Amino acid sequence: MLAAFRRFAKSWVAALLMGVLIMAFAVWGIRRDVFTGHFSDAVITAGSRTVNSADFKREFDRDLGQLSQQMGQEVPLKVAVDNGFDREVLDDLANKTALAELLRRIGLQPSDKLVAQQIQKIPAFFDPVSGRFDKQAYQQRLADNGFTPAAFEQTIKDELSEQQLVVGIAGGLVVPRAYTAMAAVYGLEDRDVSLMVLGPNAVPAPKPPTDAQLTSFMKENAQALMRPEFRALSLVTFSPDQVLPPNSPVDPKQVQKQFDFEKDSLSKPETRSIDEIPAKDQATATQIAAQLQKGESAAAVAKAFGVEPITYQDKPQSAVTDQKIGQAAFQMKEGQTAAVQGDLGLAVVRVDKVTPGHQVTLDEVRPKIEAEVRKRDAANKIDQLTEVYDDAHSKGATLAEAAKKAGVPVVSIPPVAKQGVDQQGKPVAGLDPKVLDAAFSLPAGGESELIDAGNGVYFAVRVDKIIPPAMPSLAEIKPELIRAWMARDVAGRLKAKADELSARVKKGEKLQTVAASAGAKVLTLTDLNRQTAGQNQQIPPEVLGQAFAAKAGDVFTAQAGQVYVVGQVTAVRVGDPAVLARAADETRGQMSMAYIREMQAGAEATARQEVKVKIDAARARAALGLEPDTGKPGQPGPAQ
Repeated sequence: MLAAFRRFAKSWVAALLMGVLIMAFAVWGIRRDVFTGHFSDAVITAGSRTVNSADFKREFDRDLGQLSQQMGQEVPLKVAVDNGFDREVLDDLANKTALAELLRRIGLQPSDKLVAQQIQKIPAFFDPVSGRFDKQAYQQRLADNGFTPAAFEQTIKDELSEQQLVVGIAGGLVVPRAYTAMAAVYGLEDRDVSLMVLGPNAVPAPKPPTDAQLTSFMKENAQALMRPEFRALSLVTFSPDQVLPPNSPVDPKQVQKQFDFEKDSLSKPETRSIDEIPAKDQATATQIAAQLQKGESAAAVAKAFGVEPITYQDKPQSAVTDQKIGQAAFQMKEGQTAAVQGDLGLAVVRVDKVTPGHQVTLDEVRPKIEAEVRKRDAANKIDQLTEVYDDAHSKGATLAEAAKKAGVPVVSIPPVAKQGVDQQGKPVAGLDPKVLDAAFSLPAGGESELIDAGNGVYFAVRVDKIIPPAMPSLAEIKPELIRAWMARDVAGRLKAKADELSARVKKGEKLQTVAASAGAKVLTLTDLNRQTAGQNQQIPPEVLGQAFAAKAGDVFTAQAGQVYVVGQVTAVRVGDPAVLARAADETRGQMSMAYIREMQAGAEATARQEVKVKIDAARARAALGLEPDTGKPGQPGPAQ
């Protein structure tokens, strides 16, 4: 199928058909909807603004990429969606769109000149050789990232509007000192806490469970114990490393040809720092040159003659606007001054600095050039092999037969779950998630077409066998089940013991006396505060949370792993006044920024109500390739 598409795309029939479509669109236009007369791809509608499916997906992909960077590993789409990340992105985008629309309505908008200046500060849009803004590079970079110039410029305009709003809100705003003082009192409050720790040895060891008890335990935990569906697969892969290993030799002629093509962009041109001052006549030029030769600044000299100087700082010759002046300036020596008749008029030029260029040689960039040639050759080879495979497969050959004809191996994958683990629960290395997605969409015996896995890799997969989800037998998991049953039994006994001992302390017995009766030790912690408590690695966060939630004299219980803790807050003290005062001053700036962020969030919420934002959650999910969410018990349905 893939090869057929490629052949058709190159044929005269495809060109003719495309021409007919273009003419039809030009003459009749594109109908919005043949049935209803209305079509909308809007995921979010906020007044005059809409966010379509492509815009939402681009925003989601960017945010998911940032989340993956923060996590230190790639976050799969399914995991992100299962945790509500798609709704979070959708909600945040709706807030921002609503605020942008409201700011437009009230007239808080930057000028076109300011937007243009902002865009021209972005280095990605500059020609690396000339150092000037490159409109073609600008449009190409935007297209590569799914933007049109109009959409990108609107995004810049919205960002500038929001910045102006925040600057207006934040101007001179400082939270009252009482706010930070209360925060300091809260954070630096000292506490003394006594803890009684009850480990598994605090209760009698349970007797091993009977088979009847284990069977009942299995039924209670059937969902957790259910083994997922497994599938045995056959996989054919076409990858650059497979058809052309990284260190394989390449044609020297192709290397030279590629180098010749890239040589200018890889080389570093000579750059110069030049002062250019316009002169109305030769006599004026002579006076300007004399003053520049004395070492006076170009700005001062130009001002004295009532003109504006033109300064080029470390620029190549192509960056000089007047070509004749550029040619003359790049023939002068460093420190030399001369009057030059340019295309745009007479000017005095002084060369302040010369930075020699560097013409790159093939030896300097050989590894890079060879890698590019190897990559291109590998892509061509993969195209050839996939066409052979696809042609054979489309004519009725099985996956194995088509692979043999293309000369590529078939790899057998033992039973694997959709999560990428084998029947022992261990991850199967080197298995692309796209392979699993394709494999679990096929019936038993089904074979996929060639699928693009990205980075020049293609694959096809066959489902050899399906092992349905099933409960394991008692015999298969009995040892693990016994351990889990006994752990649960011990945890239940420990909780009951902790509750009993806690009740005694609440009735007036001393914690030390109660602990001694249970054979437990008491750990006393003094001078705990919220800022330093987390540094104590011996005390679990669950215990610290309860300790700081209780009042003086309160008794609490907390579970931390396999132990239970009975604790009592024995004292609560206000921190050192001097330290409190210093902390209040130091945190005032942070609390002011937090307050500003809350005000910004409030502005977004107000804008959302004022503009009456509409959200199509089903279309948002469709943009990510997901089925519509019908809602689950206890969870909200699609946003409206």
